[in-house]
Amino acid sequence: MDEKLAIVLSYIQSGSVFMPFVFIAFHVLRQLLFIPVIVVCISGGILFGPVLGTIYSIIGLTLSNLCFYFIIGKFPKTRDKLLLLKDKLFGNHKLNSSQIAILRLLPFIHYYLLSFCLMESNKGIRHYLYLSFLTNIPLAFVYTVFGHSIANFSSTSLIIMLVAITFLLYLVRERRNVVPWREFFRYKDKG
Repeated sequence: MDEKLAIVLSYIQSGSVFMPFVFIAFHVLRQLLFIPVIVVCISGGILFGPVLGTIYSIIGLTLSNLCFYFIIGKFPKTRDKLLLLKDKLFGNHKLNSSQIAILRLLPFIHYYLLSFCLMESNKGIRHYLYLSFLTNIPLAFVYTVFGHSIANFSSTSLIIMLVAITFLLYLVRERRNVVPWREFFRYKDKG
């Protein structure tokens, strides 16, 4: 896998006019090669710089989500497995787009599980693509800039960034308490 990635990266660095298209296509095909999203975004920062790398990564990730939208419908067993995993990790709560954008920054949460959570809004493909585009912006920006400045990053900066992401995730959580019907009336009868 590392050899394949090295070959693609060296080809992109050769400077062809078609390299942005190859990079965007690589984003779409990376799931077949089992390469994490973060690695490709970091590569974009190294190869194209922070601005162009972010733009290309956002386009590639959005196209990748479009492919996921159509493919997941063809594989009901995979869809059911993602639903079980989602319920196991997040319960039966629906995540909002802000939460998904922040969770996408965490490297250990599966990218397509979060895309599956976006599909739960069930408002159609346009709404899904719009939310995919918005939630991909922080991911692409942070890791592309990280890739661009990877040589100058210290471990202290990395720890501060992880603490800040965790704090942001805490701030955007849903703050509601659902009391089941039976529990509500059982509590009321005791009073």
